[in-house]
Amino acid sequence: MTAGIIERYAASLPVTAATPRVTLGEGSTPLVRSSRIGPSIGLHQLYFKYEGLNPSGSFKDRGMALATAKAVEAGATTLLCASTGNTSASASAYAARCGLRAVVVVPAGGVAAGKLAQALAHGATVLIVRGSFDAALKLVRQLADQPGVALVNSVNPFRIEGQKTAAFEIVEQLRPVPAQLFIPVGNGGNITAYWRGFCELARSQSRSRPQMHGAQAEGAAPLVRGKPVARPRTIASAIRIGNPASWAGAIAARDESGGSIEAVSDAEIMAAHRRLAREEGLLVEPASAAGVALLLRRAQAGYVRSDEPIVCVLTGHGLKDPQALTRGLRLPRPVEPTLKALRGVIG
Repeated sequence: MTAGIIERYAASLPVTAATPRVTLGEGSTPLVRSSRIGPSIGLHQLYFKYEGLNPSGSFKDRGMALATAKAVEAGATTLLCASTGNTSASASAYAARCGLRAVVVVPAGGVAAGKLAQALAHGATVLIVRGSFDAALKLVRQLADQPGVALVNSVNPFRIEGQKTAAFEIVEQLRPVPAQLFIPVGNGGNITAYWRGFCELARSQSRSRPQMHGAQAEGAAPLVRGKPVARPRTIASAIRIGNPASWAGAIAARDESGGSIEAVSDAEIMAAHRRLAREEGLLVEPASAAGVALLLRRAQAGYVRSDEPIVCVLTGHGLKDPQALTRGLRLPRPVEPTLKALRGVIG
């Protein structure tokens, strides 16, 4: 099994010899060079960090490995989280790995079927509440003071520490630091973590730091609006969050890097989603395409230099949200099992 993020990056993480090396083989995800999208817009150094190939299918596994390890070290018996789906899937998987109980609270109608199925398959106790993710997070934060319970949302500092390892990997794989990094933003923890990782590399290895560009969905863009959104709406359920827990960290990443946080429409997200699948062979959930949608817009406006290395983070696998994959598609009608019939369809 590939060494997990704790084993690989122990020297840069808040662990000791007493911290268990919990892993499902997370990390070491590929950095895929664009073969068609980049060249079509004049970018020949465009790369995709494909985090959907983590064990539970999303970037959450990096932080969850460390959060679970520290929970076990502290004697916890239950992992607790609120989730739009990916956190619940990841927490449930790592709880099962370590013999812990997982309790996940999700908003009614706000979780893609694939993600909910994962949590149930891993044996989690799933509670569905009427309301938004933000309401669910408020509830679990109040429950987290129970003995033996570890809250593993991104408010848990070990989650951010684990997720920063993706920035380390990008530099290892690319060699230079990317000039710009595009990333979806929901609760704000991931952009906070990447920026922390790049800043640590800058201090320890005298490296440059990229501009950070965060993409929120138009109907769930509190950081763009500068105030919480009471009823966030977007097809990209993973970033359907109205009051990000890591608000300050996300804004700091934007401002300190000289980057941006912008809103993209659901139409732009789904257009990028289709291009990733059909032009790059990369199957992602809708939220993962938000950063690519923002890149396409900024490239069209002339804000991206053709000679710069650019990275887009693809946060979750497409099978997380099977409904999104088939939306607007028609299944082909059956044909007779003859060569003539097949040739007639193929042309």
